[in-house]
Amino acid sequence: MEFLKVENLCKTYGTGENEVKALDNVSFTVPKGQMTAVIGASGSGKSTLLHILGAVDKPTSGKVFLDGQDVFAQNTKNLAIFRRRQVGLIYQFYNLIPVLNAEENMTLPMLMDGRKPDPAQVGEMLSLMGLTERRNHLPSQLSGGQQQRVSIGRALFTSPGVILADEPTGNLDSKNSMEIVQLLRKSNQERNQTMLIITHDENVALQCDRILTLSDGRIISDQLTGQGA
Repeated sequence: MEFLKVENLCKTYGTGENEVKALDNVSFTVPKGQMTAVIGASGSGKSTLLHILGAVDKPTSGKVFLDGQDVFAQNTKNLAIFRRRQVGLIYQFYNLIPVLNAEENMTLPMLMDGRKPDPAQVGEMLSLMGLTERRNHLPSQLSGGQQQRVSIGRALFTSPGVILADEPTGNLDSKNSMEIVQLLRKSNQERNQTMLIITHDENVALQCDRILTLSDGRIISDQLTGQGA
């Protein structure tokens, strides 16, 4: 059953001779619980696609449906609520608040949404991320891999409909990269999380169920891997 549906998505910057099509009539569907890699050269449209799927940016034309809901048919207020509750974003550079500890950074989206975190859920997520002993540490007291684990925990904590990761291992060494991919895969399998991961790392892509390849704003390849076949 399709959970995410992208329909004739276009994103254009500039006009006339300066017009650039970052996305050119992109369409695909993703079933619930699938872990999909999005690959392609720099400038192929990967980040633009991710930002639109996360409602951080709006398309020039086309539609995005999540669990049957037309994302961009919502007003500004409801779109902001949608971003907070239905989308978990993971970035390459963590984007943690320096003065907040690991637990506070992880629970911040829920607090900003006016909800009080369940202590048992906090403990469970810290344990899943391997951060139980680091819950009171500031970002500056954590390694790069640990900071990315906090970032992932923050994205997962509100149980969003879809997890979008933009080069989540791009700032890590090979050992930490593999640990992060295994962590994402574990959450994907145990929590049935739908995930799209932008990556330049072939090893990361091959851990996913499916690989979408973009070139010049178009999907040129859509393949299942051994993981998803």
